[in-house]
Amino acid sequence: MTTNISESLNVVLVKVRELPITALVNEIRLLCQKWFHERRTKAAGCTTMMSKDIEMKLEGRKDRAQAMGVICADQYTFDVVDGDRNYCVDMALWTCTCRKFQLNQLPCDHVLAVVRKTPYEAYDLCSLYYTRDCWFLLKTVCSWCEIKIFCFLSMCFLLS
Repeated sequence: MTTNISESLNVVLVKVRELPITALVNEIRLLCQKWFHERRTKAAGCTTMMSKDIEMKLEGRKDRAQAMGVICADQYTFDVVDGDRNYCVDMALWTCTCRKFQLNQLPCDHVLAVVRKTPYEAYDLCSLYYTRDCWFLLKTVCSWCEIKIFCFLSMCFLLS
């Protein structure tokens, strides 16, 4: 699998690449429709607070956090001992010296170690972009865009 979107589309459209442009555009529209439908259905079936991938990531991180030691420096600052390394977690600023917490806007192992020892909730420390509601909303917006694209492409197809 590649991260280059043009290569990904080329692989999927290899059979229809030689068709006239209107037929090719129609095939791309159908492919996008299929993808949007699959993702919308997956989002609608999600019963957890976060998307399934994020839930699995958090569980793995919680497991790794079990072995870490937490030392409270003050009300919001904690030192987390992870093997032979120390990390500083600031719950007021939502930072960790590993920088994964700031980068991903998702609690890293060290923050989850702090969550174990304090009244903080892991879900409250996750970006809203990872929530099921945002995921479903995004799928709904994409569906609206899909309808607009479908109408535009259908109009182009009829004019050709």
